[in-house]
Amino acid sequence: MIKLKYKFKDESLLEMALTQSGANATHNNERLEFVGDRVLGLTVAELLYQMYPDESEGELARRHAMLVSTETLARVANELDLANRVHHGHMTAGRIQHILANATEALFGAIFLESGFDVARSVIADIWRDLAAADATAPKDAKTTLQELVQRESGGGLPKYEYLEPTGASHNPTFNVRVTALGKSATGKGASKKVASIEAAAALLKKLAI
Repeated sequence: MIKLKYKFKDESLLEMALTQSGANATHNNERLEFVGDRVLGLTVAELLYQMYPDESEGELARRHAMLVSTETLARVANELDLANRVHHGHMTAGRIQHILANATEALFGAIFLESGFDVARSVIADIWRDLAAADATAPKDAKTTLQELVQRESGGGLPKYEYLEPTGASHNPTFNVRVTALGKSATGKGASKKVASIEAAAALLKKLAI
């Protein structure tokens, strides 16, 4: 279990960071999440730059994408025991990870607003340093793996991505993407087109038994 090395002076700020819009349409963590996403992204980028001085921009980018992904953020939320503290509306199984990930980003946004960037960076780096060191080699995301496979098997072809109509609420849409390659198709969904594309690529890789 990870321990958050920070104590809030303003408990109401912490409560807001842990309140999802489904629980309170007015006083929720969406704006804090917006700030926390930027603070987290910059902190992880700096951490990777320092930890992997010999890696290329592309390798650092793949590490960064994995470390700030919904899956990683939700795992951190569970390690911080946020799942039992988040105030939410109707939380379906498909939304659990997103809600926990958003709360984690909002938490860091709240720390930044209360105590500044240096403190927030220190708190994040303390958690993410071990996560960043876990993989000796830079990962490849599913889109990269699929592209390399298709180019190899088709003599230079590329997967075709089709962006479908978003679903869900207009202020918090779920994006849907279909990818087609080597005679097969698969779909993916996510909180952004990028996430949905990666999910679609991963689903197609499974169909292709890779």
